[in-house]
Amino acid sequence: MTLALIIALPFLGACLPLLAARRGRSLCAAAAALVPLLGLILLFSQSSKVFSGMVVKSSVAWLPELGLNLSLRLDGLGFLFALLILGIGILVILYARYYLARHEPMGRFFAFLLLFMGAMLGLVLSENLLLMLMFWELTSLSSFLLISFWHHRSDARRGARMALTVTGGGGLALLAGVLLIGHIVGSFELSEVLVAGETIRAHGLYPLTLILVLLGVFTKSAQFPFHFWLPQAMAAPTPVSAYLHSATMVKAGVFLLARLYPALSGSDWWFYLVSLSGLATLLLGAVTALFQHDLKGLLAYSTISHLGLITLLFGLGSDLATVAAVFHIINHATFKASLFMAAGIIDHETGSRDMRRINGMWKYMPHTAALAMVASAAMAGVPLLNGFLSKEMFFSETLQQNLLGSFHWLLPIAATIAGVFSVAYSLRFIHDVFFNGEPVDLPKAKPHEPPRYMKIPVEVLVFLCLLVGMLPGWTVAPLLAVAASASLGGELPAYSLAIWHGFNLPLAMSIVALLGGVLVYVLRQPLFRWYEGLPELDAQGIFRRCAGVLVDFSRDLTGLLENGSLQRYLGLMLGSALLLAAFALAPLADIDGPVALTPMDGITVLGLAALALTALLSAVFHRNHLVALMILSGSGLMVALAFARYSAPDLALTQLSVEVVTIILLLLTLFFLPDRSPAESSSLRVVRDLLLAAGSGILVALLAYAVLTRPYESIAAFFLENSLTGGGGSNVVNVILVDFRGFDTLGEISVLAIAAAGVFALLHGLRLPHPQRDLQGRPWSADPHPLILDQLARALLPLALLISVFIFLRGHNLPGGGFIAGLITAVALILQYIALGVSWSQARLRFSYHAMAGAGVLIAALTGLGSWAFGRPFLTSAFGHFSLPLVGEFELATAMLFDLGVYLVVVGATLLILSNIGHVSQDESSKEVP
Repeated sequence: MTLALIIALPFLGACLPLLAARRGRSLCAAAAALVPLLGLILLFSQSSKVFSGMVVKSSVAWLPELGLNLSLRLDGLGFLFALLILGIGILVILYARYYLARHEPMGRFFAFLLLFMGAMLGLVLSENLLLMLMFWELTSLSSFLLISFWHHRSDARRGARMALTVTGGGGLALLAGVLLIGHIVGSFELSEVLVAGETIRAHGLYPLTLILVLLGVFTKSAQFPFHFWLPQAMAAPTPVSAYLHSATMVKAGVFLLARLYPALSGSDWWFYLVSLSGLATLLLGAVTALFQHDLKGLLAYSTISHLGLITLLFGLGSDLATVAAVFHIINHATFKASLFMAAGIIDHETGSRDMRRINGMWKYMPHTAALAMVASAAMAGVPLLNGFLSKEMFFSETLQQNLLGSFHWLLPIAATIAGVFSVAYSLRFIHDVFFNGEPVDLPKAKPHEPPRYMKIPVEVLVFLCLLVGMLPGWTVAPLLAVAASASLGGELPAYSLAIWHGFNLPLAMSIVALLGGVLVYVLRQPLFRWYEGLPELDAQGIFRRCAGVLVDFSRDLTGLLENGSLQRYLGLMLGSALLLAAFALAPLADIDGPVALTPMDGITVLGLAALALTALLSAVFHRNHLVALMILSGSGLMVALAFARYSAPDLALTQLSVEVVTIILLLLTLFFLPDRSPAESSSLRVVRDLLLAAGSGILVALLAYAVLTRPYESIAAFFLENSLTGGGGSNVVNVILVDFRGFDTLGEISVLAIAAAGVFALLHGLRLPHPQRDLQGRPWSADPHPLILDQLARALLPLALLISVFIFLRGHNLPGGGFIAGLITAVALILQYIALGVSWSQARLRFSYHAMAGAGVLIAALTGLGSWAFGRPFLTSAFGHFSLPLVGEFELATAMLFDLGVYLVVVGATLLILSNIGHVSQDESSKEVP
């Protein structure tokens, strides 16, 4: 329950800053910060269990047959990431309070930030891989809202679209990979997946599974060749960059590497795909960062480089490399978040991020400069700072590997080169921004230190860089141990966090990186000229061109398949179905099976003939709308009689009710249509339609005959046996709807409510001229509310409502239920609209149809959730028998509450649709009926 509350808090608290924004900016930020603060308290309440080596789990069965359960898991790795998400989240909220301008909607910003925070917490605390995927996609959607927060800027919109497209595409690949993992292991629960590493690696689908998972990882963590989206996302506000692009979202990919490390690592496929992509990203990001003039651009490419470093460490496949990777995740989050915040302060106070203009800031903001210089030194790997420790471990691991055979020396050299450029771009950050002369043409004159509290988050993070760098054993060691142990899925290797290991090769590599970085920066002018001579690679332009090609291809394909003709669509669908069915039936040696058909009596044959005749006549007279509608209603009546004939009274009642509602709907729409439509089909189309109709009829008849003359097992026996004992009702159809298949019903009524809201949105405010004459020139009746219909409608309403209640109450054991009762109620109320007018009816029916439909969905969902409180699967019914004096014994079941939700949705949605059609045709000159 605690884990679920940690995840739920940001989603529930997203409304707090929206409400508090009216009371001031400080209260808005305080309301937003309250959420991660409570989350941290709950997280630390589980720390003793986590640090003792326990894995805290909670699970609620959701769809166990599909392997989807609401399972949560808190181990050392989850604790580490949850701590980063919540801890840095509080600091970002405090920072954003002073960063955002007064005119900007702070409440909306914090609401988006909390939504993203909840998605990240759900991702890192999920035990079920399918549940994790849901949160994975939610991080992409919520980050889209944050990156495009300044939606008035075209670069923000473009960057958000690019980030969503790339990470969303990777999410689809990850979905396929997770499904393959579930197929191989037989479960989506991490507890079973993580111990099935040998099974997964031995399976023939392992390479495909690994590639698909890594596509999701690489796109989310901006690994080569998918790195290009991250610099474009720097158009977001700096608090977003400090949170998403240094500490949380881009870490989601490497989190997944760490989480699935026991299951997927240990193969050549893993080493070559992960380590080589990480190495390419490390070098590309490090080199490119040096030549960026935009301050956040430099930090973006340095982030890409460090993410490549972490990925490379995971790819090396050794236990100690994994420890180093987890350690660098911690260190990078602290120094990079502080650097982004420092960059935001400089931008906030100078109005520019161009390092060719923002020079000499030491003179104007020495406090900020000191903080940024310490964080930059940590990023460069200077001793006594946290970045130095994890980089030392990184250099050591590149020396220990032997995976490239005789070329194993390439990795240490590449790592050292990356270290050289890391020092060089860190030096550029320090020298060009804080020294290097005076500022040049700043948009804001006389820059100065930011508000005091704006610097506190940077101070906290920089202090952590110093503290971890000087006292690693007293600070980060326990957290690193439990996180790395959870990632490895076993015992930790021997390692030391000592600051001094003596003179050794990793130290020599660090010294070379430091001295080489200084040399590269001193000689930067020739390098800049070389870089400017390279062909310009516009990632944004390439992306737009690729997207344009896809859009053009889609448009051409759509134009080829869709020409606006419903006849063509139906023809293609029926033709395809005919070909598929014929292909499936072709192997049958004989259509006739061993089972004899049920004998037919004369009444049944007559009914089927009438049904066929009405269907045929409706097609023949389809141009005469009213005649065709009347004949079509005869088809509906015959279908209802067929249901009744074959012992399906529930279906018969439902069919009759739906038929009445449908006919009323069509009659209301026919009011605005001509009574006849012209003949538009050519002779060739008529022949095509006849062939399709005949082929479809013959094929369906053959299919039905082939099925009915062969033995088959039906699931009906299960429902008949378990309806009373399992669902508490003898009406099998209703028990299926509200219990066995209640989840389907919940989805269906949700769709019905959404469709009704959509119809309302389309028709709201639409007024069409009230026709005075028909097409033959005959005037419509001057009396809009005939007296006989008026009086009949008033008398029928209470009777219909009484029947509706009766049908509703008996539905669990006899034919009836919420759906049928709702249709009867809706028909009775619609009759009032037709007989007495829209204005008269709505003056007396004062309740909101929107609220009724919404309340129905809510009641049905809460009924399902209530079963969780008793440890039962979602939408499991509870029932019991009770007795009262005079009444005797009777049954009560929670399914009646679910049925009540169905009833309300049907009534609300039907009235919402039909009454709004009535509004469209409302004659404003009509008189009110008293």
